[in-house]
Amino acid sequence: MNALVTDPSVIVALLLAVIAALFTAARHPRIGKVFKVVPLLVFAYFTPALLSNTGVIPMKSEAYDFIKSTLLPASLVLLTLSVDLRAIARLGRPALMLFGTATAGIVIGGPIAYFLCGSVLGIDGGEQVWRGLAALAGSWIGGGANFVAIGESVGATEATMGLMVVVDVAVANTWMAALLFFADRSKAMDQRIGADASAIDEVQSKIEHFQAEVARPTNLSDLLLIAAIAFGSVAVANAAADVLPPVGDIIRRFTWVVIIVTTIGVGLSFTRLRRLEGAGASAVGSVFLYLLIAVIGAKAEFHRVVEAPALIVVGAVWMAIHATAILLVRRFTRAPIFFAAVGSQANVGGAASAPIVAAAFHPSLATVGVLLGVFGYVLGTYAALVCAQLLQLVHGLL
Repeated sequence: MNALVTDPSVIVALLLAVIAALFTAARHPRIGKVFKVVPLLVFAYFTPALLSNTGVIPMKSEAYDFIKSTLLPASLVLLTLSVDLRAIARLGRPALMLFGTATAGIVIGGPIAYFLCGSVLGIDGGEQVWRGLAALAGSWIGGGANFVAIGESVGATEATMGLMVVVDVAVANTWMAALLFFADRSKAMDQRIGADASAIDEVQSKIEHFQAEVARPTNLSDLLLIAAIAFGSVAVANAAADVLPPVGDIIRRFTWVVIIVTTIGVGLSFTRLRRLEGAGASAVGSVFLYLLIAVIGAKAEFHRVVEAPALIVVGAVWMAIHATAILLVRRFTRAPIFFAAVGSQANVGGAASAPIVAAAFHPSLATVGVLLGVFGYVLGTYAALVCAQLLQLVHGLL
């Protein structure tokens, strides 16, 4: 089927218009209620998918290739630029332990779920199954940018990525609903195990102070510097990746690019450049991120959704392992359910939805969700590559 719109510049303009319209609708007093039930990210995926499957835009375009190869690593730099590892360390042992448990639950839970369900359900998708699950691990540890980055790194096809989005939406949103349920019962849940929530107030005060300190009106020089850092880092990463050798089936040229730009972002977070967060660094990175989500949607093939049920079972078992691990550790450490919920959502949902869960406990705590969510972007690259290795090993056993 020939698409109605094929010019790359028009396609990008159309995708940006769709995303802008969705954000505008989300702010509407009446229409915005829909987005409280169905996350905006879901619409950002399915709207372009609808356009491509009905022939308005193509499923393949030079514009998509540019967004993946250039804007994806650029977004990773900007999204990790603001991470404050020292502030994360000050969250205290229970918060960091629960966040680490959440990450470990994803890294280990995926291979276990694949082994159990692959044997029982007889999942047959060749190499693409473990590659798609590896991409999903990137999403469930970091977020959308890590999802695409890991998928590209391990060689997952567009069709496989589309299936994993279906699994992500079905499983992750169900778990998020459970976390929001915990928010309404947090005091009773904390009292039941004798949890001390005083550390939460201290963290809230420190984060609010930093945000107030760096916040400033965005100006042209800031935007130019943000752009220079983003695309300069991509250029450096590409140059380095050209001379670095591949390592097995996982670490290839694009993987090196992802690792390098993430490392650059973390390194710059220790400099004064991290103050660019107050000028909108992560906002620019989020624009790139939503374009990436739109591209994934545009490449999705709806007729393959019938193949998703077995993978949804794998995802559900995977999430159950993650949830069991974090709730057991929370009980052992007597940590507030807030840290368990936000630590989990910072992994599974990333910086986009972790603040929503945090704010459900208390509006002023949304910044804690942002902090851990941004840290998830950092871990999403490295930890998901470990998970990918484990998934590949399991695939060889099935």
